[in-house]
Amino acid sequence: MAADAPDTLPVQLVEQPRLQKLKEMFISKFGSAPKFYVRAPGRVNLIGEHIDYCGYAVLPMAIEQDILIAVEPVKTQVVQLANTNSLYLDFSTNVNSIQINKTKPQWHNYFQCGLKGIQEHFGLNNPTGMNCLLDGTIPPSSGLSSSSALVCCAGLVTLRANGKTLSKVELAEICAKSERYIGTEGGGMDQSISFLAEEGTLLSKSKGLDWKRMLRLHDVQTKLGVSLEEMLTIIEEVLHPEPYSTEEICKCLGISLEELRSQILSQNTQDVSIFKLYQRAKHVYSEAARVLEFKKICNEAPANALQLLGELMNQSYISCKEMYECSCPELDRLVDICLQFGAIGSRLTGAGWGGCTVSMVPTDKLNTFLKNVKKAYYQTDVQKLALENNSLFATKPGRGALVFVEA
Repeated sequence: MAADAPDTLPVQLVEQPRLQKLKEMFISKFGSAPKFYVRAPGRVNLIGEHIDYCGYAVLPMAIEQDILIAVEPVKTQVVQLANTNSLYLDFSTNVNSIQINKTKPQWHNYFQCGLKGIQEHFGLNNPTGMNCLLDGTIPPSSGLSSSSALVCCAGLVTLRANGKTLSKVELAEICAKSERYIGTEGGGMDQSISFLAEEGTLLSKSKGLDWKRMLRLHDVQTKLGVSLEEMLTIIEEVLHPEPYSTEEICKCLGISLEELRSQILSQNTQDVSIFKLYQRAKHVYSEAARVLEFKKICNEAPANALQLLGELMNQSYISCKEMYECSCPELDRLVDICLQFGAIGSRLTGAGWGGCTVSMVPTDKLNTFLKNVKKAYYQTDVQKLALENNSLFATKPGRGALVFVEA
């Protein structure tokens, strides 16, 4: 494998019962045994919400829940996909004619994203076919990146089956780009990006920068050569808390409404009439500062480190709720319950407008915490109770993507 490539481990060193069960199901399904297994974890963002696409670092953590795929390369040019969960139907496709339906983000389309990304990166004219059986333990649509884990897993599967190698960094970059095949950049996230790019443009104009070249808030800070704390001061000086109308933005930039719509606004924001520039920019710069402080505390490990980290998580949640407005009543209630029953820190994570909460809980309080949260949040609602088994769980930091082979 290439330098810093995903690790390859013999099956004996890993979770035998689960692999053995998956192997038996694979043989029952395809009539032959898998040649290798690939695992990719889900992840939770500890801190740093809605700032990565603005050019700032975040602090994600791989969790123990994962996507695991058993694989057998075959001589035909057909990929056959099956899932241990009967809710997800079988799928097959010719490797030379992959069609990804953006309007129906079904599970097999995410696999095809990773498959297509590796094929195009290497220019594979006759990629190998595969039989694949997938088993997942990441709750879907929970903000824990189950779809991204599937894309990454599929990319690594395709890489291994075709005898190619990449570093972890290269593979991650390819998988990140290939998820766009299913339209991940659209919708709410695309809308957020256009809002933030506009915020950078106003700030740039006020400081005499070439605002048309400032696409991210990080670009503005870098060009000005100031700290995050100084950027927060600049926001207070330049932007007002009251929402900006399209007319006011046009006046500030010295452009027409048509120029605003064609040069700055995305397709999803053409009809937006007000923009909360102050609030969105303040969240991004303050959240970026919290990420750096979080990392500093982890490195220095002071005696009160957990309390300090918990407070940063709480501040992040408040900013997401009040400045970025990406929370919802259900998440607000869940955060309150988690803090009430012993969490040192709790915040929302995921794309926002839904998603999940991540809480920091002392080990000795974990069982009581889970019991109380279950009772207070999930057992008050029949629909929530049905989700509880998959939605409420404890996890520790997990390993990255792995390949398992028979010794």
